[in-house]
Amino acid sequence: MKVAIVTGISSGIGRSSAVALSEAGFKVFGTVRKADAEVPRGIERLVLDVRDEACVGRAVRKVHEKAGRIDVLVNNAGGALSGAIEETPTDQAQALFDVNFFGAARMTRAVLPTMRAQGSGRILMMSSVVGFLPAPFLGYYAASKHALEGYSESLEHEVRPFGVRVVLIQPGFMKTRIDKNSAVAVEKIDAYAPARVRMQASVNTVVEKGDDPGLVAKAVVEAATVSKPTPRYTVGKGAAMLATLRSFMPSGMFRRSFRSQLGMDG
Repeated sequence: MKVAIVTGISSGIGRSSAVALSEAGFKVFGTVRKADAEVPRGIERLVLDVRDEACVGRAVRKVHEKAGRIDVLVNNAGGALSGAIEETPTDQAQALFDVNFFGAARMTRAVLPTMRAQGSGRILMMSSVVGFLPAPFLGYYAASKHALEGYSESLEHEVRPFGVRVVLIQPGFMKTRIDKNSAVAVEKIDAYAPARVRMQASVNTVVEKGDDPGLVAKAVVEAATVSKPTPRYTVGKGAAMLATLRSFMPSGMFRRSFRSQLGMDG
């Protein structure tokens, strides 16, 4: 039986992905930060904090000792941060990167020796539509996902000769609690308030109308199981279209249209 680790399975995309992989026949270890956290039936609880390198190492060794192999890592654990860049202290931005970027890097480094020894493995990175399309008032969140995308492409070149593939999953806005659980920049500057409020309203609306996280889970299963995965899976209403438009529309036209949709004219 193939073995998968999915980080951050408490809710949303992580939870749906863990369940979908289990239903696809994987032995799934799902990570949570609290020992008493509820996990779906059939998923083995793995307590770890991706910010703690020693903890990550112990948890991955435990999986290898129990299962004998690691075939798939889904780097899903992450957070969001909203607010203008000027409103965000550097230490708050660093805390976000410690989870979204370095958390994935710690997990990846921990599983690679096993995957190289096996001569096979899949590392799936949960990016976002803002990983290729930066959005106002989500600057540091977008930056963390851009960093993850650059890291992932570099890693793919390095590990492909060992039979390990690295795949980016780029969800659009899904019906998750990201808008409710997002951290907020600790400083408030009045000059940004009107645009910030309009942007937050736009985000709330698209999340409310977003797709079910199960759609991302379906892409995760495909990326984990097909013989030749594509480098990117862009998932959700409008996400693939945005990627295409950004590639082919004149830059100025696209930026004006994007700002208009977000209520950022002027």
